[in-house]
Amino acid sequence: MSDSYDPYDDGLIQLDREAITLRRYHFPSGTSKVVALERIRGYTAEPLGLLLHRFRIWGSSDLRRWLPLDMRRPLRSTLITLDVPGARTCPAFTPADPDKFTALLDRLLDLQD
Repeated sequence: MSDSYDPYDDGLIQLDREAITLRRYHFPSGTSKVVALERIRGYTAEPLGLLLHRFRIWGSSDLRRWLPLDMRRPLRSTLITLDVPGARTCPAFTPADPDKFTALLDRLLDLQD
């Protein structure tokens, strides 16, 4: 496998060889959260529900996940939730291109093994 890859960056979510950066994560400061790939045990990808998370622009609907500020979330289709051991709440987000994001994340997590 080639070492080259295109990092993912949709303006709110960045994924590169080292980490996932979630911009506008912390409330109320809007600062970013950086999660090192080596800390991620796995993730789930699920359709964005109509009632629970679609209209949650920032924060948590279920106290298990925390979502960064994303004014376009109602237009998104997929919710990604990271499994990060030791985290009080799991980072969750809605990438603009979930297929591209998950394909790259799978590839990078495989390289971690």
